[in-house]
Amino acid sequence: MKITALRVEGSFTLDPALYGDHRGYFMETFRESHLKDAGIERPFIQENQSFSASAGTLRGIHYQLPPYEQAKLVRCIRGSIYDVVIDLRRDSPTFLQHAAVELTSDNRKQLYVPAGCGHAFMTLVPDTEVLYKTDAYYAPEHEAGIHWADHQLNISWPALKPVLSQKDEKLPVFQFARLPGVKGGINDGEKVR
Repeated sequence: MKITALRVEGSFTLDPALYGDHRGYFMETFRESHLKDAGIERPFIQENQSFSASAGTLRGIHYQLPPYEQAKLVRCIRGSIYDVVIDLRRDSPTFLQHAAVELTSDNRKQLYVPAGCGHAFMTLVPDTEVLYKTDAYYAPEHEAGIHWADHQLNISWPALKPVLSQKDEKLPVFQFARLPGVKGGINDGEKVR
């Protein structure tokens, strides 16, 4: 498996080796030792799957607050997505930077999202399925998010009309978001350069 570091500190793409013949193919999608080689030590304990009927479905920007921050290992098992990781760790050298990758059922890449980072994706085609592992359980009382179009994050989304949940439409902009690693979990409108 090839592991490639991305712009956001601690984030990676993982490209599994594919072994094919006239019958189809085989690939190893997860091996703990590969992640340990990249410095990722926490085990994954939950797996989730989403289905999006429409192209342009946008999920996020989501994350969990301490002590339930989640790292994620994301892959697209049907269709394709534009997947984004946003660094929300104030002590990180890449704070407020983001990295985006296209994950498809054809390229079979995976994205590792470190704990303390926001995560969002937009589907590029209809009938897309995404599977992801987390290293902490979902904790609804600790979930948080930032509006996908926040100008301060400056994410260049694909030119598709976003299809959003009511919950994601109402997420706050960065200035008013609850952030991981901030005392009390509130950003307090602090201006960030």
